[in-house]
Parts: sequence; C-alpha cells; structure tokens
Amino acid sequence: MSYKKLLEILNENQMNEWSSVLGEQLFEFYNSINHGDYPKWKSAVENLPLITDISVELNSESIVVRSESECTNEQQSLIKEQLKDLMPWRKGPFNLFGVDIDTEWRSNLKWNRLKDQIKPLENRMVLDIGCGNGYYGWRMLGENAKYVVGMDPTLLFIMQFSALKKYLPDANIDIIPLGVEALPKSQLNFDTVFSMGVIYHRRDPAEHMFQLMNCLKPGGELVLETLVIESEEREALNPDGRYSKMRNVWSIPSCRLLTQWAEDVGFINARIIDVTRTTTEEQRQTDWMIYESLSDFLDKEDSSKTVEGHPAPTRAILIGEKP
Repeated sequence: MSYKKLLEILNENQMNEWSSVLGEQLFEFYNSINHGDYPKWKSAVENLPLITDISVELNSESIVVRSESECTNEQQSLIKEQLKDLMPWRKGPFNLFGVDIDTEWRSNLKWNRLKDQIKPLENRMVLDIGCGNGYYGWRMLGENAKYVVGMDPTLLFIMQFSALKKYLPDANIDIIPLGVEALPKSQLNFDTVFSMGVIYHRRDPAEHMFQLMNCLKPGGELVLETLVIESEEREALNPDGRYSKMRNVWSIPSCRLLTQWAEDVGFINARIIDVTRTTTEEQRQTDWMIYESLSDFLDKEDSSKTVEGHPAPTRAILIGEKP
C-alpha cells in the first residue's frame, strides 16, 4: 500500500515532523509483518478481480462500491469468496458490487447519532484514532472532509480497508497500521479528531486526553465515544478482570467524570451529546462475523448485566474544543 499521498498531505498541513518519522515507521511495519494469517489476507486482496468504471456512495447507511459496467456473476462470486477470507467483519455495513457485508456492528446507527451534532467536516483534516476497518472514515469523506487519516494496529482491519482502497485508490483516506502509542510528541494540526472505543482501553485516561489535545489545532474539535456507567457522581467502574468478555478495560467513567477528564486537560465546551444503551439490534452475530457477540456477553437471566455482573454496555459521545 502506498502512503506517498498521505505523507505529502501531512507536509502540506504543517505536520512535516510527523511525516518524516511516519515514513520510517511504515517502512519498518511492512517489512516486519509476521502474522500467520497475513499471506491469506494479502492473497484475498490481490485476488479481487479488476473492475473498471467504479463509483462509490458514501452517504448511504452502507458504503456502496459499484461499477457502471455490469459485474458478472463470476466476478461477484469471486469478490464474495475473497471478502469472506477477510472475516470477521466488525464495522460496517459495506456493499461491494452487489455483495452485502452484514457486519457485526451496524455502525451507521452510531454515525447517525453524531453526524449532525458535530462541526461540519467539509474541507477539514480529520484524524480517526482506533478507526477499525475505516467505515467511519468513508462516512467522513461523504461529509466532504479534506483528508481522513485513520490509525489502527489490527492487521486484519488494515487488510479489509485495503480491499476497498484497491477499487478507490485516489480517495482521500488512509489508515496507518499503528496504535495510539505511535502518535508523536510534536504538535499536530488536525481540525477534527475522533477517538471512538479507545479510552477505556487506556491505563491512563488523562494521558489519552492529552494526546488528543495535542493532535488538534486551536479551535479544533474532539469527538470521543466511550463506554460509560449510569451515575450522577464523578466516578468510574474499574473492572477486576474482563468486562463483557473484553480484556484490557481499565476504566469506565460516568458522564460527569468523562466531562471532567476533558475539562481537566483544557477542552472547552465539553459536553455529552448522546447516551445510548447498546442493543442486539446494533451489535450481533452475522454470516460475516460468526463468533460471539453482544448476546453472549450479557447475563442470560438479566440482560441489564454483563456475564461478569457489571452494568451492561452503555455508550456516550462527548465533544469538546481546543481553545
């Protein structure tokens, strides 16, 4: 995958120092992949058939990639076969040339909850930390973002993104295959930064908030989504062991504490714009994600609790601005 355009865009937007370091990090990453499934995933992307006259629809519930020329039954069968090799598909949905990818998360529902409450993304440089396979990034492009830079260390998600980027190589979106630890100490210059489903996996929430602040230009907007507990107090749940069968969940704040975290590092106008209980309508097992999902993570006798006895997943979206 070529990152030449991304590095040029970073240079054009006063992020030269990061561009220089990032080029070296990307070279090292792709020359040291040792994941056992990588050959299979790489082959799946390479074996996707070449199709011309491509168009894309980014403002529908599903990201739709189609051809103005009719896709043959043989091509469609091959596309489905290769995309199945990239399972499980967590975020979506997508539709590639008539092949519906019914993902575990109906991510369009979350997008609909936030898209009209944030600053318009038109002509904005956007950073999406913990972006998964890029579903939200494509929706951001649909809102006419100038360029979307995703970050996610999960190699499978990078390969799923690569499958779409194969057909849309000139799209102003890239995913960096690195985690939040790779963010530079130098000041970045993004107009909007998304961090969705990340902060509860960080041992130090304050440090993550500082990282997010450092990524924004003055006047830039943070959009942060996280698990929360229902409480009027400034308190957090610190699970001893797993939460909803997830590892590495360190701190789940109340909305009041989450807002305080943002204010403590200097965000202004920090406010909660949505609180929604996660349901099996939004997160569920499908033919494209055949492993355990939300229904397996909840107590069979009391769906208001996780299998560990914690409050069932509820998610909140916070937005704030850098002064």
